[in-house]
Amino acid sequence: MSPRKKEPKIVAELGRPETPEETAARKAENSRLYKSRKTINNLVYSMLVTLALVLVIYFLVPRPDGDPQWNIDYVAQSEVAAQTLNRDLLVPAMPEDWRANAAELRNANNGKVTSWYIGFITPNDQFIAFNEAFEADATWVSQTLNEYPPTGEMTIDGQVWTVYDNREMSDPGNVEYAMVTTSGDATIVLFGTADPVEFEQLATSITADLRSAQ
Repeated sequence: MSPRKKEPKIVAELGRPETPEETAARKAENSRLYKSRKTINNLVYSMLVTLALVLVIYFLVPRPDGDPQWNIDYVAQSEVAAQTLNRDLLVPAMPEDWRANAAELRNANNGKVTSWYIGFITPNDQFIAFNEAFEADATWVSQTLNEYPPTGEMTIDGQVWTVYDNREMSDPGNVEYAMVTTSGDATIVLFGTADPVEFEQLATSITADLRSAQ
């Protein structure tokens, strides 16, 4: 008697044995799912390795204390700028708790106006931009102050300053408050977000030099 052939298994979902085509399709789908899961696992593993490397670099690379871009030596930079322009520049003598995040020469109006710029960070962590521009006109002042109109005047040690108080505006940007004066061919513009008292402190620091230049 010949051995009895093994009956094909009945697939519960089908209620009958699989056809050869269905068997091949099932195996192909299982293979695809396996490869897909393997790809995702490899991707997750790669991301974890990358994250680990980033953390190692972050903790091993030394970083300077404090905020270095807030410690520009603007006095030293003023000497370089003065040599470049071949003229004396105003250099505010501020306390040590006044820091600078920039000190440089800037050009505007297609190079027609050159200005000596210092970006001050005040003791209250507010910002005041100091600009000493040469042969600047009213257009340059207006553009620098976002075309805001003046709101008054004040006199500090005999030097008259035009005041721009924009603090009541909904969004004055970095020009919440500003002060402008002139001395010879120089126009001095102070603007920023600091309290008016700090503006007056900065203006006072250069008043003697302004009056001697007139």
